[in-house]
Amino acid sequence: MSEENQQPAAAEATPQFAIQRVYTKDVSFETPNSPAIFQKEWKPEIKLDLDTRSNKLADDTYEVVLAVTVTATVEGQTAFLAEVQQAGIFTIGNLPDAQLAHTIGAFCPTTLFPYARETVASLVNRGSFPQFNLSPVNFEALFASYVQQQQKQAAEAKVNAPESTETH
Repeated sequence: MSEENQQPAAAEATPQFAIQRVYTKDVSFETPNSPAIFQKEWKPEIKLDLDTRSNKLADDTYEVVLAVTVTATVEGQTAFLAEVQQAGIFTIGNLPDAQLAHTIGAFCPTTLFPYARETVASLVNRGSFPQFNLSPVNFEALFASYVQQQQKQAAEAKVNAPESTETH
């Protein structure tokens, strides 16, 4: 009887992760200098911007959004601007705060990136530009860098905090 009572408690403490849904939240593609840009030699400069955000939807349920912006310029003129917000709804439960932050900040964006990458490639192709594939992104390293930056800022704030001048 005691073993039966322990199993539900053990199941509740087991870490949980599940993808409920992956979807495109927003898409934009612009070719502001067409058709003139098609007459130029195709030697683009590519700028990639990444951003993530998350919302807690309910207990153990989170929306994570990966925003990818790719800007291609040729001879100082914008050839195309592709913006994709790839989102997912994830069930994430029974994780310590640090591991939860890591899952939301690194693992979920890693899961979403292939979808965003394919969407950007499709948009560029439909704009009649040469094939374009985003290089893989190491979200683990980006998250680790973010955590280090936050720790450094917290340490600096602690050092620079004014001493208490309270008197009795």
